Amino acid sequence: MTEPEQPDLGEQPGTPPLARSTLDRAALRRKDEAWLAAAWERGRVLVVDLAKGGRALITDRADGGAQLVLVPSAEAPEGERWFLGVDVDDTPVWTTNAPLASSGDTRAVTLREIGHLLDDRDAGLFTAAAALGNWHASHQFSPRTGKATVAVEAGWARADSDGQLMWPRTDPAMIVLVHDGVAGPAGRCLLGHNAAWPTGSDGVRRFSCLAGYVEPGESAEAAVLREVGEEVGIRLAALQYAGSQSWPYPGSLMLGFHGVADPAQPLVLDPEEIDEAHWFSREAIAKMIAGGYVDPDSGVPMSLPMRSSIAFYLIEKWLHAG
Repeated sequence: MTEPEQPDLGEQPGTPPLARSTLDRAALRRKDEAWLAAAWERGRVLVVDLAKGGRALITDRADGGAQLVLVPSAEAPEGERWFLGVDVDDTPVWTTNAPLASSGDTRAVTLREIGHLLDDRDAGLFTAAAALGNWHASHQFSPRTGKATVAVEAGWARADSDGQLMWPRTDPAMIVLVHDGVAGPAGRCLLGHNAAWPTGSDGVRRFSCLAGYVEPGESAEAAVLREVGEEVGIRLAALQYAGSQSWPYPGSLMLGFHGVADPAQPLVLDPEEIDEAHWFSREAIAKMIAGGYVDPDSGVPMSLPMRSSIAFYLIEKWLHAG
């Protein structure tokens, strides 16, 4: 009998795709107006269109990757300018929010779409630009005084007319891949379908890790235990931190974990959060990654989250560990 062909799992994942960066943020320069003025003159600018979902221009590389398009400051559109940092070649890098002017060899994309295809420098630039831009877009007025605000400190703070300052905030969120702790092909992981996610036009339903925000006065670990209990009704026997990455939609820091649980526990779903959940074998997960898995019971095609997400990283890391 011929053994079935096994999907190519590729390389063992290193770090979460949006946790990569080579940028020196040069925070000590943010109040140095003379240095910033000179840095703008010799700098390059990443234009991000926040009104279009945070899109930026890229060019496609021959190796299947992607490269951000940075323009000289003299060619940048008008608007607030926010200093991201200094590149490895000592070039200052800035970002601004404006409509994109694409040409024939460029295309406009979001970080979700191509974050995993960028090199370390561009992944760090786009992630920082998207997170900082989203914060500025949502803080045009002071939440304390209601007064209009302007960008100060090179874009790393905003101030109202009274000089009251506010700084960018990041919301901590946890995300966990629950699995049974079994090595080899027999090992299984638990994935859920969020009740808010629509089924794709091609009938594909997306399944992902369990996630939620860390509540006030709560540790990340306690949030994992709480969210898993609330969403699927099971208890974890072990928990291990796996890494983090920014998820600037609009301003989260995703804290990733692997958790172990007994699959014999009954699943009790919170229908407002998770409308479907299953234990998937490593073989099923490998087929999902390859893009060809159909649930044998329902006949519904199923897929995984986008490759730029930490959810995909957690799933792929568990798959390789087996």
